[in-house]
This record gives sequence, structure tokens and C-alpha cells, in this order.
Amino acid sequence: MTRVHAFADDALGDLDATALVAALRAGQVSIPEVVEAAIARTERVDPTLGAVAYAAYDRAREQARHPRGGWFAGVPTFVKDNVDVAGMPTQHGADAFTAEPAPADGDFARMYLATGLIALGKTQLSEFGFSGAADHVRLGPVRSPWNPEHYAGASSAGSAALVGAGAVPIAHANDGGGSIRIPAAVNGLVGLKPTRGRLAQDRRLRDMPVRIVSDGVLTRSVRDTAAFYREAEKVWRNPLLVPVGDVTRPSRARLRIAVVTRGIGRDSSPEVRELTLRTAALLESLGHHVEEIDNPVPAGFPDHFVRFWSMLALVIARRGRRDFGPTFDPARLDNLTLGLARHAARNLHKQPLSIAVLRASQRLAARHRASYDVTLTPTLATETPRVGHLRPDQDYEEIMSRLMDWVAFTPLQNATGEPAISLPLATTASGLPHGMMLGAGVGREARLLGLAYELEEAVGWPRIQEAGQAAGQAAGQAV
Repeated sequence: MTRVHAFADDALGDLDATALVAALRAGQVSIPEVVEAAIARTERVDPTLGAVAYAAYDRAREQARHPRGGWFAGVPTFVKDNVDVAGMPTQHGADAFTAEPAPADGDFARMYLATGLIALGKTQLSEFGFSGAADHVRLGPVRSPWNPEHYAGASSAGSAALVGAGAVPIAHANDGGGSIRIPAAVNGLVGLKPTRGRLAQDRRLRDMPVRIVSDGVLTRSVRDTAAFYREAEKVWRNPLLVPVGDVTRPSRARLRIAVVTRGIGRDSSPEVRELTLRTAALLESLGHHVEEIDNPVPAGFPDHFVRFWSMLALVIARRGRRDFGPTFDPARLDNLTLGLARHAARNLHKQPLSIAVLRASQRLAARHRASYDVTLTPTLATETPRVGHLRPDQDYEEIMSRLMDWVAFTPLQNATGEPAISLPLATTASGLPHGMMLGAGVGREARLLGLAYELEEAVGWPRIQEAGQAAGQAAGQAV
């Protein structure tokens, strides 16, 4: 298996963001050196990965010479190309229009960059984030650095591929059906989808009838994810939520953990089920109370979720010229977006019911949390598909069937608003990372981070720069 990574003996070394902050403050490296190393690394791996949507390297170099404050001051990053960053176009992974540079930062980017992060540019996504694989009719797919014959997973694939390959230690992602957790799962990363409303968010996402999309980050360590939420709260905090705070170590609490291996309307593969049960055994060995249960989510949930998701495509198809300018041409949308729009148009009379069902899922979640502190599931029902499996020029029905077989666990928390984190706790028989997902109640990010620290301390995460030697030993085993 060919792996693609950029780890080298340069200013970035193999440091995560937290260690890089310490090195910068100690004067061991300078911000211009760090940014230049990240640019060089990105240019080295991106021809294979296809992860960069827009490069802003000269701008990043200028910011490195005159850095702003913030705990992450000088740490290089990328922003997913569906939020506005001043001076950069927001193309949403689409060929249906030509974007002009944004006049100002959106609400999320304003908060994100206020932590001191320096954006090198924007990352590629599936068209408007609808697909579980970032594959583009003209540009091709975003490929996994662990094996470029496989997808890097979900609409935040560009960000995940660059973090996984070591180009940058942290990057922005957002999640409307799993697009923080899915790419984390298949790239050996930590991906926390936060509680609804936890972070500042651009208006178009805040105005959804059900706010299914959450912004966040992808990192290679639990402490980097925890540090981001701590620092983000210093910039902007939702007064309706208990703060995440400064989570720096494993929690001592022993938790009631429910294990679910059957997805919503789909089974996980035998291999993924076995990997999940091994993770459950690990949690039990650490002293947690673990109990396997049936999936409590009604079988009809996926239909309602897809119906709501498809309405977003219909709005884009019908309002595109108003929202994206006169160059917008709906005929240039890909087959998945157009198919979703047709599905929504045929089912408009059912849309109020679907919205009601998604909102009601919060009550289902609250009942479940009365019995269990955390739920363990696999992040995905099967191993990440090979490139081509989810091509956006295929028949709509075929794409959707294949997506539903793969993405059978993550959409629930988008409806309930609860947090969930994917951790790189398993490796498939072919040597690919496979994430395990832990979900908790609204506002319980600190609980998930404390448990994630405990698991990271117990077993560690796979390292792509070492995986070539270890793949044969780790294949098919929980890490």
C-alpha cells in the first residue's frame, strides 16, 4: 500500500499544533519558517491528494511576517471552501458558478482566525457538501493519504487529507451528516462534531429550519482538539451552553456506555462490527460499564433526513443566481445535487413531517441519555470506498444507495444536535484507519474529550509515517 505524507526534518517536524505552539514560544522555530514548511509540504503532497481548492500562500507569508495574537499564533491551517474568508473565493466545490473573492470573513472564519491560526488557503469538498466523498466531475477525487486508491471521506476530505498527510496540524471542517467525523475516521484523525450552536456560524447555516450543520476542526491529537475549543470560547461563547473549558487530561469518571453496531437502516460489515466490539472490550477493560443494545433510532429516520437534506439542494438549484451571482447555471450541477433537488421537489408535501421528525429526535436522544452517558458506534458501516465508487456523474439512485450503505451512523447527531467524536481506534484488514464514534448528551463535549484522552493514553493513534512497517501487525485489529 502506497502512503503519501509530508513529515520531514523541517520546522514542523512531527509536531502537533500544541507542541508547535510551545516550539514557537520557546524560539526554537519562527512563524515564517513554520508557514514556509507547511507550504512546501502542501505542494509536495497535493498533486496526489487533490485537497487544495484555493492557495493563498503569499498572503500567508505576509501574515507570518506580521502575525496577529492568539494562543495558536503562527500555526498554519486551511479553511474548508464553504465558509467565507476575506479575499478568497467561496466555490463550495461546485462548477455551477464562478465565485468572487469574499469581501469579509464570515462569522465562523472571524472566530477561527482570531485564535491566531494562519490560513494557507481553502480545501476541496464535494459539491455543496452533499456527498460522503469529495469527488468532482472535472477535478477528480480527494484521495486518502493512507492509500490514494481510496477516498479521503466526506465533504471535509480536503482538510482531512492535508492534516492526515502532515501538511498542517489542524484544519477547519464542518459536518451536516458526518463530514467532520467521516474524514477523521478514514484518515486516522480526531474529529469532534460539537453541540449545535457551540461555535460561531455563518448566517446561511444558522437560518436552516433544523440546524444540522456544525463547524469544527480536524487534528492528529485529542489535546489539539481540546485546545481549539478552549481558545474558541475565549473569542465567542454561546451563553446557553455549559463551557467546554480547558480539558487537559483523562476523566476519572467511569461511564455507562451503550454499544450499537447496527446502523440506521443498514448493518455494519462483519469486520466493522468486530472492530467495534473490540473497542467496547477496551472500554470495559478500563472500568467502564459497557452494554450492547439495539439501535434505538426508528427505521424511517434516514428517509426523513434525506428528504430534509435534499431540500437544501432544491434551494440551491432554484435560488442559485440570487445566492451565487449571475454566472450560476443549474445545468452544471452534478448528478447528486440535481437528483437531490428532484427528490425534494417530488416530496415537498412531506417536508413538514420530516422537519418535525428531525426535531423530535432530540426527545429520543434525551430518553436514551437517561440510561447511558455515552454511545459507542463505528463511525462508518464499511471501510472507506475505493475511488470511483461514489463518482458524482453516476445515476443518482446508485450514488444514494451506495452512500446509505456507508454512512449509516453519523447523521443522527446532526438531527439531535448532540456532540460526537470519531477517534482512530481501529485498523481494517487492508491497513486503513477506521474510526470509532462516541456520542454524548447536549453540551457534553468535555465528557467526550476526557474519554478520548483516556483512550489515546491507553492505546495511542496510528502514525502514517510509521504505518508502513506496522500495517501487517495492525491489520484487522483494534489499535
